[in-house]
Amino acid sequence: MVASQHELASKIGVEVMKRGGNAVDAAIAVGIALAVVYPEAGNIGGGGFMVIRFKDGRTRAIDYREMAPAAAHRDIFVDRDGNVIRGEGGSTIGYRASGVPGTIAGFEMALAKFGSGKLKWRDLIEPSIPLANDGYVLSHRLASLAEAYKEHLSKYPDSNRIFLNNGKFFKEGDLFKQPELGATLKRIADKGPREFYEGETAKMIAADMKANNGLITLEDLKNYKAKERAPIRGTYRGHEIISMPPPSSGGIVMLQVLNMLEAWDIAAMGHNSAAKYHVLTEASRRAFADRAEYMADPDFADVPTVGLISKEYAAGRRKGIDLKKASTSQQIKFGEVAVSEGQDTTHYTVVDPEGNVVSNTYTINDLYGSRVTIKGTGVLMNDEMDDFAARPGMPNLFGLVQGERNKVEGGKRPLSSMTPTIVLRKDGSVWFAVGARGGPRIISAVMQTVINVIDHGMNIQQAIDSPRIHQQWLPDQVLHEPYGLSPDTIDILRGYGHKLADRPGNIASATGIMIGADGVRYGAIDSRSDGAAVGF
Repeated sequence: MVASQHELASKIGVEVMKRGGNAVDAAIAVGIALAVVYPEAGNIGGGGFMVIRFKDGRTRAIDYREMAPAAAHRDIFVDRDGNVIRGEGGSTIGYRASGVPGTIAGFEMALAKFGSGKLKWRDLIEPSIPLANDGYVLSHRLASLAEAYKEHLSKYPDSNRIFLNNGKFFKEGDLFKQPELGATLKRIADKGPREFYEGETAKMIAADMKANNGLITLEDLKNYKAKERAPIRGTYRGHEIISMPPPSSGGIVMLQVLNMLEAWDIAAMGHNSAAKYHVLTEASRRAFADRAEYMADPDFADVPTVGLISKEYAAGRRKGIDLKKASTSQQIKFGEVAVSEGQDTTHYTVVDPEGNVVSNTYTINDLYGSRVTIKGTGVLMNDEMDDFAARPGMPNLFGLVQGERNKVEGGKRPLSSMTPTIVLRKDGSVWFAVGARGGPRIISAVMQTVINVIDHGMNIQQAIDSPRIHQQWLPDQVLHEPYGLSPDTIDILRGYGHKLADRPGNIASATGIMIGADGVRYGAIDSRSDGAAVGF
């Protein structure tokens, strides 16, 4: 089964498995397809993380996060007065906002190390080329979404022409064609993945960057490398949880919160109760405070992962939680943990017939990334530089405050909230895999899906669809969803001292697959978004 945010991409993944490919092969094909049919978040101009669990119990993680260009430095996004540059020329909009893309390199590593060996690179790219060249029918959501981002997309000629129809806009039912992207995919299929980093595509990226005061050079592209990392592992009520290590913060924050929650009977509190949301908020507040202080690219900073996800550390952090009174984020600081030791986005999950599982999240950061489409390539670029601390201590696009460890440095990977996760039954078999899109809210969506399954006995669709909350330390407020909290629950939480956001809004969008005890696959697509789970 494949669960992704577009049915056409899910079907391509299924066809790959029908031809003998494994879950890794299928995940690569799905990722390429989403670059075509889910352009606002699917990508080859961004990067991400892949967590794999093989049927024999082995686990691997591939870090293909974007990387800061060599010319980037700590103060590149601040002006002479030390203020963060907003808009064009800053870390969110335009050519300078992009990190070096990692998706193609990550997929190259995944295929070489963990593919089935039955299918070649070309076999995984070619199914998406007709979708780009011949087009596909636009949904209402995709047609209206591009228009909603017209302010900045319209500033860049190729983005304006491709996504906004030269200002005429697309409508539901229109055929959406991307011939430049089709040509790029064909080059990558014919000449191999290094074409993106060293061939004609790389030269086109570097030339357009140079012409528009961008940071990425041909040398940056040649030097990009994906990295294999060991997944982080923890437990919640006896169930093993496998997730992504730094430079993702998602797995650590989630395990920290779950470790703190283990002391309480969450099931007895009730799913939507004030008591549950109170302790969840307080635990999240503390974990996100630690995120701001300790987490960054482990190749550039010492990240105390083992200490942060230990049960002992959680016990100490939990002691300050009052069950009847909210703390304030100004009161809560990062915890004391040994420093030295031996995150718009889309998620998809693949389970192959043999039981191998891939949980993959990748991103271009904000919807439509930097809004820049590289001239002649059809490649929409990321604005991932905003996931660094443009100015340590100042909030980014998502309101996250980040510390000195996550400062901008050439060759460094920005901290992420992406949380591709696999959860095992107590007997060691795979129970479900889940991930989400939505900036730092990804962590809350994945974490509460895990809680809903383990504590509240929900199936994967119920667990994903249920209301969620989000608290990320700063700003000091609790986000909640429309109709997600009863008036009584809101009154109780406010009585404890919690500050609830004035305007409710959806908290991320998740996809997942659960494997029944009988081996049946159950796919789930978040009702907050779209997509399809396709099995065979």
